[in-house]
Amino acid sequence: MLTFLLIKDYALIKSLEINFGSGLNIITGETGAGKSIIIDAMNLLLGERASVELIRKGADKSIIEGAFDISGNKKVKSLLLANNLELHQTLTVRRELYQKGNNRCFVNDSLVPLSLLKEFGNILVDLHGQHEHQSLLRSDTHIDYLDEFCNNEKLLEEYFNQYKLLQRKIEELNSLHKNMENIRLRKDFVSFQINEISAVNPQPNEDEQITKELSLLESSEKRLELAAQLADLLYDAEDSARDKLSKAKLISEELSGIDSALKVIAEELGNALTSVKESANSVRSYSASIEIDPEKLNEMRKRLSDIQLLKKKYGMSLSSLLDLYSKLNDELRLSENFEDDVTARKIEIEQIRKLAGEKAKLLTSARKKGAAKLEKSVLATLSELGIQNSVFKVEITGRKDGGADFIIVGNDNFGYTSKGIDDVEFYLSTNPGEDVKPLAKVASGGEVSRIMLALKTALAMNEKLPLLIFDEIDSGISGRIAQKVGAALKRLASSHQIISISHLPQIAAFREHHFLVEKMEDENRAVSSIRKLNEEDSIVEIAKLMGGDKITRANIRAAKELITASL
Repeated sequence: MLTFLLIKDYALIKSLEINFGSGLNIITGETGAGKSIIIDAMNLLLGERASVELIRKGADKSIIEGAFDISGNKKVKSLLLANNLELHQTLTVRRELYQKGNNRCFVNDSLVPLSLLKEFGNILVDLHGQHEHQSLLRSDTHIDYLDEFCNNEKLLEEYFNQYKLLQRKIEELNSLHKNMENIRLRKDFVSFQINEISAVNPQPNEDEQITKELSLLESSEKRLELAAQLADLLYDAEDSARDKLSKAKLISEELSGIDSALKVIAEELGNALTSVKESANSVRSYSASIEIDPEKLNEMRKRLSDIQLLKKKYGMSLSSLLDLYSKLNDELRLSENFEDDVTARKIEIEQIRKLAGEKAKLLTSARKKGAAKLEKSVLATLSELGIQNSVFKVEITGRKDGGADFIIVGNDNFGYTSKGIDDVEFYLSTNPGEDVKPLAKVASGGEVSRIMLALKTALAMNEKLPLLIFDEIDSGISGRIAQKVGAALKRLASSHQIISISHLPQIAAFREHHFLVEKMEDENRAVSSIRKLNEEDSIVEIAKLMGGDKITRANIRAAKELITASL
């Protein structure tokens, strides 16, 4: 439920705050006062696209903020948790529009992308504007209304996954056919490149390994020379470290015989002699491992040269060259096994056509079951709204014989779209004895308003949407019918919060909360404002809707009678 709405520096609105109540909230006001601006601002709060032109002249930014009571709304709570957003009983949503074109969205004071704001909007509010009258007259939208009524979201997702997979596989096959001629023309060149790389047969990181080995081989003589010098200094030459340490050890032993305090030094010199001997042995082993092999050295230099020339010719690293080699082999195999590959892909596509057909069949079955319920629900509401003895039909037709592009349902081929194999269209007859005809051909403006309300009533009862917003649902209807529309809104408001703009007193009389939008001048500029009316003021405004600005006792009496009749 929307409990609070703030609009600041938006179009004609300087600053406006509204506290909505549960049940039926009616907004009235003169034409041009700014009622639809409020609905437009709500649209922005729900994630619709925005234009900087709507920022009030002279202001740097516009702010629209709403607070929703989400106690018991599991979908909203799940979406909050899934996006690591703070969870409270009140959900605060804010939209900021800047003159520089920036657009910031917040949920519970956390910055979120517009797409996520729209996700919250989709599960919080169903906003019905005038454009939906026109959309209802387009038969391509009827399938969406039916799916929404049937709660087909999961079935649609399962089917759409197969649909996307099928489209991708068909595209890959078509691309294969288109590229095949090029692949065949390239076959000789690809074979030449494969042979050229195969002749060298480079291995992963081989150039780096050879470079390291060459560095050692090319320094063999120098390493031998230095190792010999080190062995002499340590052990082999006259006056080596071993000889000097041996003499020092003898002197220290003689000293320790005189003064036992020097015994530790004698021991340390003995350890040093052992270390020198071990070091000398290690140097000799190292010298013995050094290989001087000019032939091997030349082979390695040639091997590295061959690899470097290959890298230079293809202008890439060894790693990239090996990747190219793998791709060239794949391309060659493809050219040599094209027919087998095409056959395998066609078999795979055939299987996906069947899987997509199975999902589409489940969708069709769900739609047919739901269509009968939707017809019954809409007819019941239409009767209450004054369209007596009407016939409302949901026609579902399958796209038989899909041509070259199809999915398989049972043993038959069907054409298909991203929504399945069905075409759905609403048919209507409003006069006894007349055949049903497409809705667009038989419905008048007032009837379209009532049919939309009937659909919204059916959908709302099915989906349990928390908030429904109607922008001028009374368009094109008479006073007598308006009273029935008001009654229908009141019934719907028993299980949903409803916010509705109306020009008709017969609807306004059903209000549980009445708001008046007014336009006035502030510093020579037009400003829209809104205020919640008490019972006395509400009666006066309903009287104005009946008789204009001049209010008579008769108008007041008639307004009270309307209100009494609405109870």
